[in-house]
Amino acid sequence: MSGNTDADVAVVGLGAMGSMTAWQLAASGASVLGFEQYGIAHDRGAAGGESRLFRMAYHEGPEYVPLLRRARELWLELTRDSGRPLFTPTGCLSIGLPGLAPMENVRRSVAEHGLEHEVLGADELAARYPQHRLVDGEIGIVDAAGGMLRPELSVLSAVEQARARGARLHERTPVRAIEPRDDGATVVTDEGRYRVRRVVVAAGPWASRLVPDLAITVKPIVLTWFVPDTVQDYLPDRFPAFIRDTDGVHLFGCPVLDGVSVKCGFADVWDPLDGPESLTRDLPEPALRPLTEAVRRFLPGLHPDPIRHGVYMDGYTADRTALVGALPDAPSVVVLAGFSGHGFKLAPVFGRVAADLALDGGTPMDVARMDPTRFAPAP
Repeated sequence: MSGNTDADVAVVGLGAMGSMTAWQLAASGASVLGFEQYGIAHDRGAAGGESRLFRMAYHEGPEYVPLLRRARELWLELTRDSGRPLFTPTGCLSIGLPGLAPMENVRRSVAEHGLEHEVLGADELAARYPQHRLVDGEIGIVDAAGGMLRPELSVLSAVEQARARGARLHERTPVRAIEPRDDGATVVTDEGRYRVRRVVVAAGPWASRLVPDLAITVKPIVLTWFVPDTVQDYLPDRFPAFIRDTDGVHLFGCPVLDGVSVKCGFADVWDPLDGPESLTRDLPEPALRPLTEAVRRFLPGLHPDPIRHGVYMDGYTADRTALVGALPDAPSVVVLAGFSGHGFKLAPVFGRVAADLALDGGTPMDVARMDPTRFAPAP
């Protein structure tokens, strides 16, 4: 670090991506400043809901598998170093008709990358996992490397690891502006101005407030918890994490972790928000009906009225692919944004990517398709 700077790298936002970035930067020996507008492991962004799926056989495409392999290694490392149950390997069950694009991507993922898996025909799937009501012809693919993550605990653990390595992380400190310079950048807060060599913007739904031209839309993520008729049938050893696409319904969920309920989520039903300040934490009962009807149809062993729900949010891009990289007109600013509801499982590897970009100007991981300026109009 040069003498006229306050740190090598500042990280703006200490949620899923920012906490992992701070951890990876500090583990690399960099001096790190971090800024979080709320408390650590808050529940207003994308990293909430008690559990999240980890999938290696990826519905979004086999090109993600190298990132997911490295992410899994880092999840296990953080689990070991923190001494907390952050990652629980249960496998992940994908359900759908064989010809559906998501199922084809799962097949390509396992074929191209040699992933350990099982393909279950309709009869075997129904016999092994009777908790799921199937549509004629549906199959299951069990991804042996899949499992469950604990989001809030993971963010807290990454922050603790970063602090243990010397990172100076400021809670309840909103960043008002980022001012790029030829030799670095200045981070502006109400408490002061901080000069750094690089800035990583990992502000989730708020990212476009600091980098105005980012092409992201803020959307709610709604998660719900349902009580099973027989809890034992939905424990992790009998009911793995799952994701299914049936008749246009995209439903995912996790087994019982709290001794009481199964968590389910639903995609792309709720309208975009005007901005992060428009987040509504409590939804009226009619707004939950698409999800409760899906649970009633596909998981008949669950009481179809949720005992509770939580509303979170994320930044979405038009192609549901993240925005990752340095800004061409401000190379001292690295962006991590637009993870479109499927980024948490990848958070440690994106933290590593951001650390590489901030410290070395490049990364060995293939993130070229995530160019943060790809939606910019042609000059």
